Amino acid sequence: MVIHLRALRIKTSMRLRVMMLVAVSLMAMYAVHTALAQGLAPTRTQIVFLGTGTPNADPDRSGPSTAIIVGDTPYLFDAGPGVVRRAAGARRNGVEALRVSNLRIVFMTHLHSDHTLGYPDLIFTPWVLERDVPLQAFGPPGLKAMTEHLLEAYALDIDTRLHGLEPANPAGYTVQVTEIMPGAVYQDSSVQVEAFRVPHGSWDYSYGYKVTTNDGTIVLSGDTGPSEDLIRIATGADLLIHEAYATKGWEKHEPVWKRYHASFHTSGAEVGRIAREAGVKTVILTHQLLWSASEQDLVDEVQKVFTGRVLSARDLDVFDLAQLKKP
Repeated sequence: MVIHLRALRIKTSMRLRVMMLVAVSLMAMYAVHTALAQGLAPTRTQIVFLGTGTPNADPDRSGPSTAIIVGDTPYLFDAGPGVVRRAAGARRNGVEALRVSNLRIVFMTHLHSDHTLGYPDLIFTPWVLERDVPLQAFGPPGLKAMTEHLLEAYALDIDTRLHGLEPANPAGYTVQVTEIMPGAVYQDSSVQVEAFRVPHGSWDYSYGYKVTTNDGTIVLSGDTGPSEDLIRIATGADLLIHEAYATKGWEKHEPVWKRYHASFHTSGAEVGRIAREAGVKTVILTHQLLWSASEQDLVDEVQKVFTGRVLSARDLDVFDLAQLKKP
């Protein structure tokens, strides 16, 4: 009798396992079907912070750059100083998609120097390390002229590598530039990218980006003052990556700098309001102007207004979008 009960339990357990496997398979098939219906491949989405700094020469924070990785393809947003070496550091830490020769697509938010000083590095270093296709660069008007001047500035280097003893391919240093206006700017089987205008002081063109993958929606603020349009674009997003300054430090500045930062950037309290009104799930702070404040001071400032998850990014931090969506 004991043997019979054990057999019954085993059979019941096996039936439950089979039912669970079938259920999991059906859920997976549904997810794949949904992704394909949206035109997006069902691949994992990671966010890697290659640079979280500002114009301040902080040795622990490279210039602004964020990589959104879907499958094996990295999509870079901005190219601040140190971007290529931070990508190499991320690969050393296990993010294989950020091998230097794989850096092929970049979206610029605006043309401030701290967001673009890594651009020539992004053009040339991956080529030297055997990228054999053109870099695709998307950004505001002015990006084409910047690119042409950089290629002219490095004309002797290009000529020497192409016609000297060093083996070099003829395509990897070239750049396909697309100057964009607000709206849908890029789509492939993994991502959809939409640009939107943000107010960044006296810049005529400054953009944030909305990125949609199979795993969800990410909104990157770029450099911006408080923006009602950003709230509209970010409504319901799974992740908001936003720049911020700490009011605690800002209050100690001279009036001229206070006016500047209030026009060009967003306080922690305003980031909290934007996140709350947009109903986003998670906020990650980057490009943080702290001055005499701490990272925790800035996180606390946001959390006084926004009750969702607030994280402070540091260089080489890696986040999984599916994990961030969990409570």
